[in-house]
Amino acid sequence: KWVRLEPGVVLDELNKTLATYGLFFGPETSTSSRCMIGGMVGNNSCGAHSLLYGSTRDHTLEIKAVLSDGSEVVFGELTREEFSAKLQFQNKEGEIYRHIHGLLSDPDNKKEIEKEYPDPEIKRRNTGYALDLLLNTEPFGGNNKFNFCRLLAGSEGTLAFFKEIKLNLVPLPPREVMLLCVHTKTLKEAFTANLVALKHRPASVELMDDIILELTKGNIEQNKNRFFIEGQPAAILIVEFTGNTREELDFAADACVKEMQENGMGYHYPRVYGGDCKKVWNLRKAGLGVLSNMPGDAKPVSVTEDTAVKPSDLPAYMDEFSEMLRNHNLSCVYYAHIATGELHLKPVLNLKDPKDVELFHTVALETARLVKKYRGSLSGEHGDGRLRGEFIPLMLGEHCYRLLKELKKVWDPQGIFNPGKITDTPAMNTSLRYKPGVETAEPETIFDFSKDGGMLRTIEKCNGSADCRKTHIIGGTMCPSYQASRNENQTTRARANILREFLTNSTKKNRFDHKEIYEVMDLCLSCKACKSECPSSVDVAKLKAEFLQHYYDANGIPLWTRAVAYISRINRIGMAFPGITNFFLKNSFTSGLAKKILKFAPQRSIPLLHKQSLNRYFSKLNQSSGKNGTVYLFADEFTNYNDTHIGIKAIALLNRLGYKVVIPPHKES
Repeated sequence: KWVRLEPGVVLDELNKTLATYGLFFGPETSTSSRCMIGGMVGNNSCGAHSLLYGSTRDHTLEIKAVLSDGSEVVFGELTREEFSAKLQFQNKEGEIYRHIHGLLSDPDNKKEIEKEYPDPEIKRRNTGYALDLLLNTEPFGGNNKFNFCRLLAGSEGTLAFFKEIKLNLVPLPPREVMLLCVHTKTLKEAFTANLVALKHRPASVELMDDIILELTKGNIEQNKNRFFIEGQPAAILIVEFTGNTREELDFAADACVKEMQENGMGYHYPRVYGGDCKKVWNLRKAGLGVLSNMPGDAKPVSVTEDTAVKPSDLPAYMDEFSEMLRNHNLSCVYYAHIATGELHLKPVLNLKDPKDVELFHTVALETARLVKKYRGSLSGEHGDGRLRGEFIPLMLGEHCYRLLKELKKVWDPQGIFNPGKITDTPAMNTSLRYKPGVETAEPETIFDFSKDGGMLRTIEKCNGSADCRKTHIIGGTMCPSYQASRNENQTTRARANILREFLTNSTKKNRFDHKEIYEVMDLCLSCKACKSECPSSVDVAKLKAEFLQHYYDANGIPLWTRAVAYISRINRIGMAFPGITNFFLKNSFTSGLAKKILKFAPQRSIPLLHKQSLNRYFSKLNQSSGKNGTVYLFADEFTNYNDTHIGIKAIALLNRLGYKVVIPPHKES
């Protein structure tokens, strides 16, 4: 089974469609609600279930691509004879095939690749270009058919432009799912418990440490997903079992727990079934976002977060890694894909401090040397990018690095495809978001942002994880303006980013006084979905209100904004003669004029007034004492003047249920 699609298809939307056919695309990233297939191929993404489904590379059958000369090519699986035929093509495609044939036929190159590339047992491997995988194909004495998709997956868009991708599909997993959530007293205990869990054929094993677990308490949405946590574990192993019956799952879990207990691993082993499993996975997926909630300028940073070694080597590797951190007096966050030997390791650094920026590079270099010692991969799935590209000569050796540069030159002689990634990468501690050693003054604000250290630091909690790019198909509310427009400018992160840029770099006395900020903030509905759904809890509604106050201080309040602000007063006046008011609101000329003043879309109708306000109706209402108690109904101005029938029906229902209703006086919404 397979599917052919364009690169911009979102993973969760794809799998929602495929589910009706009993199929899905196996690799599942924690960003599945917004990650696109093109990016997954470019990064060779894996996800939590790579034990079963491997990486995106393993499921990429064909890629229709545009080469650097503008020609269009379809890359797919080739027999030995088909590969030989490609060598005869007198065009860019032929040049590419002739080059790889010459490169991998050279005995010295083959020897260096086999010596320097990561251990073949390591399934998560994304360092450099995957020459080692092409080496194990029929034209070069291997067992597999040749397919350039193996190389393009993980190439980070540096070799060609993808137009269309053909993916392998797999049957939906068994319906019965159970998560065994092993609580451990130490991280080291979790690293060894992972090896026990792997003996019992789990579908997945993931790790969350105590720092992430603690930070989830401060997130409205994720705090609901902590129901299974007991005490203060140093770490939790999430061990997933799947099967056809619950008895199968319990049998596997019983055996796993028994062996762990015999070896002194874990103190609490709750089992989560069915729909509750999604809550646990959502807690795990929130890891990246909630880390930004750590107070202060020092944050867990992406510097060593993608290393992969053999699972059997992981305990020893982690001992040495932890010793290195202790030598630098650093703390660290540990989470993610422990089953396959890849943990997201995030040392806590302040990248506004020049000393920590130097340490940022030092930790990266020492980690690279340590990964090389274990013949691991510096990148398991996130790619080299600008962060790890600098260390590829160390990881793969100078000889292999020259081969990568040669390959890039043949595919992309003008360097037009994503330059500065994988080859010729600048130093990883340059072009950083913050200027080290430069202190930016916090702006004076109306609202209190002291909990986060000021407004600017509140904004800086946004780490760009893009949870705000979910569409209506996926579900959730954040962010409605993006869901309607599908425009990056209308995302929560865009609003945080533009505020951060101007508040950090503006030379104006009033740093809020920029039309560019106004244009990006304008369509924010102030619904506050971001306050609960954003894993970093960035409250853009509050930020927008603060911004508008300062912007209006400098530019005045527009007439239409004042009119909307006073809509309740206008409606109160109109209620003196609701019939006449509604006549003018329905008249094409007068309503058109009103919509122009109010900047309402001309296609919309202006809400009409009810024949009487809810407060007036309520003042005349006779109610019983209310045998079941009293309910306080807060009637907003729209229910009071426009949708009065809703309030009337609500009161009638509550009265029938035996409740007395009280509408207390309150401020407008």
